[in-house]
Amino acid sequence: MDKDKTNAMRLLDAKKIAYESFSYPPEITDGELVAAQLGEDAHAVFKTLVTVTDKGEHAVFCVPVCATLDLKRAAKAAGAKSVAMIKQKELEPLTGYIHGGCSPVGMKKRFRTFIDESAQNFAQIFVSAGRVGRQMKLSPADLSAYVGARFAPLTSDAE
Repeated sequence: MDKDKTNAMRLLDAKKIAYESFSYPPEITDGELVAAQLGEDAHAVFKTLVTVTDKGEHAVFCVPVCATLDLKRAAKAAGAKSVAMIKQKELEPLTGYIHGGCSPVGMKKRFRTFIDESAQNFAQIFVSAGRVGRQMKLSPADLSAYVGARFAPLTSDAE
């Protein structure tokens, strides 16, 4: 077993989903700096955000690192009155991932997942590979199909 592979990568391998893996210095925690380190457009590098709805359900949103999740749009996509970010200390017990290394692939439980519609403008996007300092590049369609995600407008119009 390749120790360097993350659980998210092994899950994609098992389903024969194509991806490329990239490393960057783990001390870089700002998403836009990660994109710069990778030499990529920040609009193609996505962060994974975990929320809780007014009904107490958790939902996952993937948005570009250079954008902000619009909570009203997120709630609408999730069919909820409102959504709020979970507290950082709740992330690892809930998902198995730590802040800065949260991947939409391979969470402890499968949550409803939404990807900003802008992902469809790219042949491939980057998401966390499930470890700080690791990213993986894959087709947004493959990601969506694997995690059961829907594409929706999730960021503010002020982009």
